[in-house]
Amino acid sequence: MRVVGTGRADNARLRDTYGAARTQDWQQLGADCEKLLAEIAREIAERTFTLAELEEEEHSLERLRRWHRTLRARDVLGPSAGRDHAEELLDRCVQAIADFEQQVFDVTAPRPTEDT
Repeated sequence: MRVVGTGRADNARLRDTYGAARTQDWQQLGADCEKLLAEIAREIAERTFTLAELEEEEHSLERLRRWHRTLRARDVLGPSAGRDHAEELLDRCVQAIADFEQQVFDVTAPRPTEDT
């Protein structure tokens, strides 16, 4: 889509408005990443190491990844404010899920018996 104002002021206003919307999107993605990090921390604190909880958190992470791809595609005027921070938080979510997954598997994996 190509949008052109009737003058320089319009073009600047359109660019600023579009940039502000992308900044808001990145901030919301970051906030949702922080919510997921808090949820994982809560699950660990409560020792809720179940495959069902792991699956739920993985679904949340995948939703955030899809949204991230969408935002990157929309960020056509260059990296908007908040993008780097949101991407850093998303990376932290990926690591937190991997750590949680390991803890779930440590708790739920069958233990070798004395007979083997």
